Amino acid sequence: MRLEQIAAIALEKYNFDRYLMARAVGKRAKEITNGAKPLVDMNLNDHKAADIALIEIAEGKIEITVES
Repeated sequence: MRLEQIAAIALEKYNFDRYLMARAVGKRAKEITNGAKPLVDMNLNDHKAADIALIEIAEGKIEITVES
């Protein structure tokens, strides 16, 4: 599946809030870069941390919440 399709799935799950999703992808990508294990079967050497984070969100492995 192409990354654009994955992003569309992730956006649909979270009411098409691009800002919220971008923040979640950035936060999760930083965690992965700092050593967190990806929740999907992807290797950081072969894929970008942001792509891994986006796929995790699209597959429902990461829940996006609004913090106050």
